[in-house]
Amino acid sequence: MKRLKIIADDKIPFLKGVMEPYADIVYLPGSKITAADVTGADAIFTRTRTKCNEALLKGSSVKLIATATIGFDHIDTDYCDAAGIRWVNAPGCNSWSVQQYITAAIVTLAEKRSLKLPELTLGVVGVGNVGSKVVRTVEALGMCVLPNDPPRAEREGDATFVTLDKLLAESDIVTCHTPLTNEGRHKTRHLASDDFFGRMKPGAVFINTSRGPVADTEALKRASLSAYILDVWEGEPNPDPDLLNGAFIGTPHIAGYSSDGKANGTAACVHEFCRFFDLDVLPDWYPANIPAPPMPLEITLDGRGKSNEQLFFEAITHTYPVREDSDRLKQTPSAFEELRGGYWIRREFKNFTVRTENVNRNVSEALKKIGFKIENTAI
Repeated sequence: MKRLKIIADDKIPFLKGVMEPYADIVYLPGSKITAADVTGADAIFTRTRTKCNEALLKGSSVKLIATATIGFDHIDTDYCDAAGIRWVNAPGCNSWSVQQYITAAIVTLAEKRSLKLPELTLGVVGVGNVGSKVVRTVEALGMCVLPNDPPRAEREGDATFVTLDKLLAESDIVTCHTPLTNEGRHKTRHLASDDFFGRMKPGAVFINTSRGPVADTEALKRASLSAYILDVWEGEPNPDPDLLNGAFIGTPHIAGYSSDGKANGTAACVHEFCRFFDLDVLPDWYPANIPAPPMPLEITLDGRGKSNEQLFFEAITHTYPVREDSDRLKQTPSAFEELRGGYWIRREFKNFTVRTENVNRNVSEALKKIGFKIENTAI
């Protein structure tokens, strides 16, 4: 019986050695996978750098494309559907990782500007797997939240959601968590346009961790914002130099790159491959030993003389000092893909235990709600 063949992006972590007993697997740089590479393949395991379209797939034997990512705009889904090629993404796989990124970015902004979180309103554009976690997190931190999601509002009713006009006019910070769509009533390409930025509250902050083209680069450069935070860029892996230099935080598309999120995406690919090809193996496979991060997994938090914002900043940026990622990219913009491909071991909040001393119950409860394990919560 002919062995199945997989072409895999060589940056998909924890995968090597897993599928080899059941299929021939070839690892290649995602941006360099060609039609010749996939001609005899049965499946492709990808991330965002392989454009899975007619030019790549026509004439191949590919029957399954599994992407270890939430997004799937790198897959020509219409072509795949017409060609009978099954494609699957991994919804929610790195949503907690992006939640960690957004939380770290907001508390860093608050610390730098001496802002009080309960006095801030966050507008969340797109309330799916990621956006819904962001909503719950910032509510736990005491912020007001304005959620906007037109497709969900149509399905579920308007009671939970606000209009984009209201969100832009009233939000101190606006964060985008939409898929990239190029057409239709809810098109998101260049959603953040001159008009969008012109309707934002004076002095507001813009965050984009969804897809680069959701924000119009030139419009963003013209916008009258007090700051912007970008993890995604038009023209990746070559971000606009002026846009990068002006960013409060600018990172190389790594918001979802926690080791936990990567493990979830890889597991989703393995499980779908086995299901699709009727292999009665690896039904519960998950990476056995995700490496520990470079910082201690236990945090001692002493609340004496510190504001709630300072305590949140201390705990959250212990797990993820997001400005260090920004500094690395700004120092060497040409290393965008290298910084992304060789990303350090970042672990999510759930892996960390906070031991509190002289910390008020509200702070302890908030940290617990956003994912930390809490011990010794004496005031």
